[in-house]
Amino acid sequence: MSEDEHAKRGIDLDRPNAARVYDYLIGGKLNYAVDRMFADQILGVLPSARRMALINRSWLRRAARFGAEQGIRQFLDIGSGMPTVGHVHEVVQAIDPASRVVYVDNEPIAVAHSEIVLEDNENAAMIQVDAEYSDEVLEHPTTTELLDFSQPVMVIMAAFVHFIPDSRDPAGLIARYSEALAPGSYLALSSGTWEGQGEETHRSVAMYEKSGTPLTLRSPDELRALVKGFEIVPPGIVFTPEWRPDDPLEDPPEQSGGLALVARKN
Repeated sequence: MSEDEHAKRGIDLDRPNAARVYDYLIGGKLNYAVDRMFADQILGVLPSARRMALINRSWLRRAARFGAEQGIRQFLDIGSGMPTVGHVHEVVQAIDPASRVVYVDNEPIAVAHSEIVLEDNENAAMIQVDAEYSDEVLEHPTTTELLDFSQPVMVIMAAFVHFIPDSRDPAGLIARYSEALAPGSYLALSSGTWEGQGEETHRSVAMYEKSGTPLTLRSPDELRALVKGFEIVPPGIVFTPEWRPDDPLEDPPEQSGGLALVARKN
């Protein structure tokens, strides 16, 4: 892709992009030199960063499967990032091919490649919207075409809210999405945390500050406050690998660097 094409799509190659950095960490190929350089710097101070990203990705698949097992057939994936193996539509459509999924991201590369991946899938689509503008997400023609908000929906925010500082009111943002949801809907959320973390986490967070995409890591109580009005389902707010694991845990769960929850709107 030429520099002009990058500019036309709104792709900034001067600074690392969080979605592309995450893609690199989980082994994807939809990233650029600036992203790989930054990710390698993070790995230099936080060698477990790649494993953290993979653990979060595994939780995302388990959460989506849980939603489908509860009878949810509509999914809104906020800040979905790059299309990778085990994307939400692959998980839930394996349970019911009629399940409908709307992905939301403002990263042009994620959108462009998702459109290619989803080209022949009439029940899944990607929209390019800044997810902090909830009205634009909820009222987007693709969203309203695929999702019926009079019926339960699972909203997924995997590794999303830690990019929203308190000054931008993440609780208010979640509440606005909640207002659109029918009773019986679910919210699946994961976030970086300071709980059980060492000095290397502080150093990596400082690096994100300089990258232009600062992180706000949160405690269980802070996450609980974000989902006020939802009923958190068992096992509650736990380290990401502890949330309904498929296999026995091999490593201390705090090494995941993240917390996860799924909550139900009654």
